[in-house]
Amino acid sequence: MRFKDKVALVTGASGGIGQATAYRLASEGGCVVMVDLHDCTLPDQDRPHLALRCDVADEAAVMACIHTVLDRFGKIDVLCNNAGITCTHAPITEIDSADWMRVMGVNLFGTAHFIKHTAPAMIAAGHGAIVNTASVAGIRSGAGGNVYSASKAGVINLTQTTACDLGGYGIRVNAVCPGLIETGMTQPIFDYARSAGKEDRLGARCELRRYGKPEEVAAVIAFLASNDASYITGQALPVDGGNTASLNLPGMKV
Repeated sequence: MRFKDKVALVTGASGGIGQATAYRLASEGGCVVMVDLHDCTLPDQDRPHLALRCDVADEAAVMACIHTVLDRFGKIDVLCNNAGITCTHAPITEIDSADWMRVMGVNLFGTAHFIKHTAPAMIAAGHGAIVNTASVAGIRSGAGGNVYSASKAGVINLTQTTACDLGGYGIRVNAVCPGLIETGMTQPIFDYARSAGKEDRLGARCELRRYGKPEEVAAVIAFLASNDASYITGQALPVDGGNTASLNLPGMKV
């Protein structure tokens, strides 16, 4: 019950890591606000929660979302920025500027919008925990396309700079960097591997030789958001089965 009497806002909460995070925080006593462009639900409807639709790339919509939460609950103790999208893996010479703007708008600017407009309430309260979902693609090449990787590298750096901005107010800011996790975003990879009879190769380049589950990332997010991580801030923690622990070139791991 690490989140008893706490209000936690989770973006990208309709599926994947965001949904698993919302479920985890609720299971530990949290009052969860689930934010997404799509409908969100908790399996246990008796738990206090709120589902809101919001385009995180729209700053005015983010402000309205946070205003609604504060009107309803009076505070936000935990913010989990999980909303994210991807796009083409094309070479840099072939990427349309619209893809850059769309992915950066959601992945980086959306994260910044929620931190910017949630922080004042946390500052007033004198405490808060923010956990951003970045990616191993933001740490090294080969885990995502140019646009997605750049956006997640931005999230990692934003995590560090905002941790410096907000640390003096008792607010911690950290990030998780998931590796290969089966979610809606990565589903085409999994579908292709299974249809081609290559499911055993999924995650083979990780040191644990397997892919991860959203619940495994949610567990780390819950840790970073809890008082168990009270002396941790400004960190980007890979949750990747060891993927970033060593050289990870094609053919090096069998």
